[in-house]
Amino acid sequence: MNVLNFQSGFGNQHASEAEPGALPIGRNSPQRVAHGLYAELISGAAFTAPRADNRRSWLYRRQPSVLVGGYQPLAQPYLKTGAVEGEASPPDPLRWAPTEIPDVESQPLDFIDGLRTVAVNGDPDAQTGMAAHLYLVNQSMARRAFVNADGELLIVPQQGALHLTTELGRLHIEPGQIALIPRGIAFKVAVDGPSRGYVCENYGAALRLPELGPIGSNGLANPRDFLAPVAWHETEAGGGGGDGDGDGEGEGNGNVNGNYEIVKKYGGQLWTAQQAHTPFNVVAWHGNLCPYQYDTAHFMTLGSISFDHPDPSIFTVLTSPSDTPGWANLDFVIFPPRWLVAEDTFRPPWFHRNVMSELMGLVTGQYDAKPEGFKPGGISLHNAFVPHGPDAEAFERASSAALAPHKLDHTLAFMFETRWRLRPTAWALGHAGLETGYAECWLGLDDNFLKAAAR
Repeated sequence: MNVLNFQSGFGNQHASEAEPGALPIGRNSPQRVAHGLYAELISGAAFTAPRADNRRSWLYRRQPSVLVGGYQPLAQPYLKTGAVEGEASPPDPLRWAPTEIPDVESQPLDFIDGLRTVAVNGDPDAQTGMAAHLYLVNQSMARRAFVNADGELLIVPQQGALHLTTELGRLHIEPGQIALIPRGIAFKVAVDGPSRGYVCENYGAALRLPELGPIGSNGLANPRDFLAPVAWHETEAGGGGGDGDGDGEGEGNGNVNGNYEIVKKYGGQLWTAQQAHTPFNVVAWHGNLCPYQYDTAHFMTLGSISFDHPDPSIFTVLTSPSDTPGWANLDFVIFPPRWLVAEDTFRPPWFHRNVMSELMGLVTGQYDAKPEGFKPGGISLHNAFVPHGPDAEAFERASSAALAPHKLDHTLAFMFETRWRLRPTAWALGHAGLETGYAECWLGLDDNFLKAAAR
């Protein structure tokens, strides 16, 4: 894939055209759109939402989205939605080893077929909660597109790069980067080889940058580091495809032919329909409802420069607020490379029982609270008020370490944190990667008080 162009700024009013003159100036819906295009509005918020919260984009496309055949149910037994499709499980800490990616010859899986739901809560019809999925992919989506009408998708690669084609243009993400696909936007995923990663499906309020409060005007994830695509359109065989720089030249596999399968997630189910043209036919667009990619290396970490361990909320990249101030429907939190300098302080995360539920994944390296048992590609789940913290090895090491400045490097962990209890799926609880002996990592935490008293 050639080098892509982008527009920067989370929530900005972007504007882009792949063909000169395709974007109307001074109006949204002219009587006749240039180049014979159709104007189409996609809304990500109610029309009367406050201006600061309103999300919508105008698309100028070769054919409108209404040209699609009737939808039929599509089976995908591993994709689950809402708390009703989770399983009752005891209040134990849970952890899964990395799931192997099947061989393409024995089990071909594209992004849709390769989704495996790990845990769910909430209800997409009530627009609350989330689902956490793994994706296991060994082949690209060709003439197939995915539209999620239930929630927006936050994609976190762990192995392999993803080439994302969306209605509004193209993105490219690798491990260490993320992509955010708004609810209702069509996209497809191409891979270079076996690929694995995590997906958070957010049913609630759209993810946004957290407020900074006393931190001030700078820090954490900066808006300018979020990159939106420029307009690009896939053309049918015999036409010239836009490559996003306005010169009208096609590139890569821009020319296509034949029917497209549209797979839509709607009401917790997958539905499939056929259409005779590509859905990636948007020649120009403007607005603030759009996909983004973000490199976590640009996250400005904050921490203690005196003593004690700050709350992990200082590592929040994006947040989906709920109707209760301060209690997020969903927070996306990362633990990237950073310096530890606090004095007279136990530096790893402390032992804790939180009201929020935490599902963690590891992209690369080691997690400082679980240096051995938690592997890249793995998952842990600590639901509300389930006690957890550093394992015995990490506790012993951190309790006796010389407190010189220390750089945590070559590591990236993340957390999907939600106010609602997460219910594991039947697949997750029956999966061979579920570590039945996970809680044994704390067995070495002795009663040192009694030992001292005995001496």
